[in-house]
Amino acid sequence: MSTVELHTLTGAYALHALPEDERRAFEQHLHACEACALEVRELSATAARLGLAVSERAPRAMRERVLTEITTVRQESPGQGAPDRSAPPAGRAGRWSRYALAACLAAAAALGGVAVWQGRAAQDARQEADLAQQQNARLARVLSAPDAKTASARLPDGARGTVVVSRSVDRAVFLASGMERPPGGKVYQLWFDVDGTMRSAGLMDPSASDDAVLLDGAVDRASAMGITVEPAGGSDRPTSDPLALMALPTA
Repeated sequence: MSTVELHTLTGAYALHALPEDERRAFEQHLHACEACALEVRELSATAARLGLAVSERAPRAMRERVLTEITTVRQESPGQGAPDRSAPPAGRAGRWSRYALAACLAAAAALGGVAVWQGRAAQDARQEADLAQQQNARLARVLSAPDAKTASARLPDGARGTVVVSRSVDRAVFLASGMERPPGGKVYQLWFDVDGTMRSAGLMDPSASDDAVLLDGAVDRASAMGITVEPAGGSDRPTSDPLALMALPTA
């Protein structure tokens, strides 16, 4: 997808209307494009306000009364001239004006649930974008640290993994490329090895063959990191042999 095409996705992203592949591509673009980030924030805020503006649902009796009255009102014939808007409505025309307005209000109230959903979806999208930006900032802090050290290793099936450690930040990042998808219902889980005891360091995205993960928690006294295949949602302790065990780089 070209950059020009990505610029056109702000509205769909703000309403959570993008398919997964386009959402991921747009979020990568979003981190580097301040104009799109600003537009997404503005569209999300606007959608949220519109949703709140119609969040009250009309009484059920009103909707039923409007629908009943509509069936008794004949449509104005096309040959009649435009009504005099300076005079107050009277008779059947007046009744039609009132019921037409009520019908519009009832329809708006019925659609209120959709607008509220859109507002909430937009708010969720904004929160996700903010969280993604915060996560990227944390990743960049480790990767750009003056004392950042790296170690790489070959993983099963030709994949490659690199761990980056900053002792001053006391955090680590794991970069993977060419990872095979885990079996159905499974996920790759990362671990810190602290004196032979494995401490959970987070989960990888099961749908991504290339991933950058900020390991959960401080590096502290960990000397290595491992990767295992675990049930979806992760485990408190490894339930399988590690696919890889990588020594953390030292200063």
